[in-house]
Amino acid sequence: MPGGSYPFVEDSFSRFPSQSNIYGLSQAGEQELLAATLKGKVVCFRYQELQQKIRPVAKEVQFTYIPVDAEIVSIDAFNKSTPKRGLVVGITFVKDSGDKATPFLNIYCDYEPGSEFNLESIAQSCLNLELQFTPFHLYHTEVQCDDGGRETVFLLSGHDQKIHLYKENASLHQFEEQPVERLFPELQHLPSNVLWLDMLSIAGGRRLSAFGCQSGCVGLALVNQTGPEVLKSWHFQFDSPISSLLLFHVSCQAEPDHPSADKSVEMEGYNLLVTSTIEMAVVYRNVQERGLSHPTCLSESDQWDAVLCSLAIDLDFDGQKEVLLGTYGQELLCYKFHPAERQRDRQFQLQWRRSFKSPLLSITYLDLTGDGLRELAVLTLKGLHILQHSLTSTANLVLERLALRVSALMAGPELESGKEQDAPAEEAQCASHTPAT
Repeated sequence: MPGGSYPFVEDSFSRFPSQSNIYGLSQAGEQELLAATLKGKVVCFRYQELQQKIRPVAKEVQFTYIPVDAEIVSIDAFNKSTPKRGLVVGITFVKDSGDKATPFLNIYCDYEPGSEFNLESIAQSCLNLELQFTPFHLYHTEVQCDDGGRETVFLLSGHDQKIHLYKENASLHQFEEQPVERLFPELQHLPSNVLWLDMLSIAGGRRLSAFGCQSGCVGLALVNQTGPEVLKSWHFQFDSPISSLLLFHVSCQAEPDHPSADKSVEMEGYNLLVTSTIEMAVVYRNVQERGLSHPTCLSESDQWDAVLCSLAIDLDFDGQKEVLLGTYGQELLCYKFHPAERQRDRQFQLQWRRSFKSPLLSITYLDLTGDGLRELAVLTLKGLHILQHSLTSTANLVLERLALRVSALMAGPELESGKEQDAPAEEAQCASHTPAT
């Protein structure tokens, strides 16, 4: 049975004119969300001040060159890497021409000074690319350039069993497709159509790259970004298509493996969460060292139909990330890692679950209101739910932490004073044990 309390209250729900899919939600900038529906509509969700109150607003954005009969497959957005400026939005869709369906990738970016982050202007500045494959997951990641700088690029998976790279040509003010092996040698010779991608930069100029396939194959690679060069790679075969992948950093206190050790140890590393359409979700721990050899199953995660989306965030503000899973069975599940003295006893346990009225497609965590406290956005088959932390519980936690901090600060001078008082006594004791000359 779940043992934790549900930390959220629902602030708003926005119903969409048609359903979305697992690729249909993206953060756009710091405090905006873009949600795409299958019937060619894109809705921008934000909070804004109305009548001296902060209120949620959902507004359709008219992106150009998306026909009325188009079905949107995926959407993604990112802010350009510094020193460049601007918001970039990518949308893939399929246009039904009657006799055949034609896929496209539209990339929106406004180069006009002052309009780089204006979504209405960006939506009118389109690069329209016809594709020779059916698109799936549109994903962005940051890469290391030859000059030592950083640049953000699009990666798009397709039914042609390839990953396609789209990189900005600054001199032409547009994005161009480039050979993926130039920057991502680990994404060559894929075993099946890729349904999900995730990447994470780690220390030493390296990155972890993971992909999940329609065939159930999961691939993981450790890559030196200088070159680039694949240092290690691992593969594992599941029995059903992979619905999501998530690489995340972990750092927590755990009891020592040896009873003779008198202090807890700091566990730190990178985990890979894998969800599939039939099996239980699995977390592979410390993958940069152990690859896919140390799996931990998330018990009961297969009890509510297919898991379609996942997230790793610190929900209770204790410094440890919880794992959230969204299922087609309309459940949001929260798992927490419990360290144990023995390695084999360390596991993720179900803390709580919350039911929705339609299947969960995507989840993300961002500060929509700009108050420093993030909201959980849950995209379902019928619309977008915004969940906020309970302000009462959060305020009580802040007061509790402040009280502990004040107690620690007050204890400091008392300890110093006690040491000063003990010093003369210690000197006298030492003098009594010193032989007279």
